[in-house]
Amino acid sequence: MKLDRIDIKILYELQKNGRITNVELAELVNLSPSPCLMRVKKLQSEGYIEGYSAQINVGKLGQTLTVFTEITLKNHRQIDFARFLAAIEKVDHVIECHLVSGGYDYLLKFVTAGIGEYQTIMERLTDMDVGIDKYFSFVVLKSPIVKAHMPLTSLFRL
Repeated sequence: MKLDRIDIKILYELQKNGRITNVELAELVNLSPSPCLMRVKKLQSEGYIEGYSAQINVGKLGQTLTVFTEITLKNHRQIDFARFLAAIEKVDHVIECHLVSGGYDYLLKFVTAGIGEYQTIMERLTDMDVGIDKYFSFVVLKSPIVKAHMPLTSLFRL
């Protein structure tokens, strides 16, 4: 499926507000409701829209700690990466994991109840011998800008 300007605009609006009504969405993208709904269903069936979820204000639930962690693996064979990822996928506190270029291999984002819980998780991972050579932790003090949407209309100008 080749996306056009309207498809990108639909995706852009839905990522900002997944609960928008079809009528409101159609108005924002300059379509009538029926063709708009057909496009949304097509975007879903083609896998461009993977699902809908609520954005939770974790701060309202209680105190949490966010930590970004740089991880360097001992070895760099495919099996080493696979073993590490298999272990990390089982850690609920890891909410993002990125393979990156540069001075380390992975950048992970943890959300835990506190520094003690984070340290326990890291000790368990190093004890499991999943290939971690070293890691560096960066505790988030404040997050003045966090966006839940990507700049699709700027990235894909059609």
